[in-house]
Amino acid sequence: MINAPSIANCNLLEMGKQIDELVSGNVTFLHIDLMDGHYVPNLAFPITIVKEIKTKYPQLALDVHLMVSNPQDYIDRLKEYGADYVSFHIDSTSFSVRHLKNIRNLGMKAGIVINPSQRIDIIEPLIDYLDYVVLMTVEPGFAGQKFMEGSLERLEELNRLRERYKASFLISIDGGVDYPKAIESLKRGADILVTGIYVVFNQPDGITNACFRFDKEMNGIQS
Repeated sequence: MINAPSIANCNLLEMGKQIDELVSGNVTFLHIDLMDGHYVPNLAFPITIVKEIKTKYPQLALDVHLMVSNPQDYIDRLKEYGADYVSFHIDSTSFSVRHLKNIRNLGMKAGIVINPSQRIDIIEPLIDYLDYVVLMTVEPGFAGQKFMEGSLERLEELNRLRERYKASFLISIDGGVDYPKAIESLKRGADILVTGIYVVFNQPDGITNACFRFDKEMNGIQS
């Protein structure tokens, strides 16, 4: 299980301190949402934040989730700035294969994002080019939403698709992950859990302790 806290849940005035706390909690994988105000009705972060975080925390794997209308314009700069994983929404471009191949050719892991309104099998033509698939369990664009009904069944379908094709892509669950949904997601084949206010942030014992507690419980489920 990879715990991938999303910095969209950080208090912007305390982001540096909170990332320090995540690192102290043994977080090694950080989820960064880039939103352009067009693909989703929200703005979040300048692309330079990837460079700033990678410079200060070179040990972290940075997972960049592009919620943008023009993913092709970001890929080269993300490589320059130190991104390790890059995913984009399948309906944001007519050239998914081209962009997935470009991400891989630049040495990054390539991912596609499936929205709640999209069929799971929409990714079938792309399977050979995928390192991971992000299954949205909320509508994209805003942190703090509730895990949508039917998402676990969609995860089961995605896992069956992976098994049928004998594919090796990782499955990332993004949106509304709490303890019960995390446990059920792992049982159904999830590899990466994008975490936020229900697990890591705004917890009474603080970010660092919350990370240790979550890892301990989730690893107990898997053992």
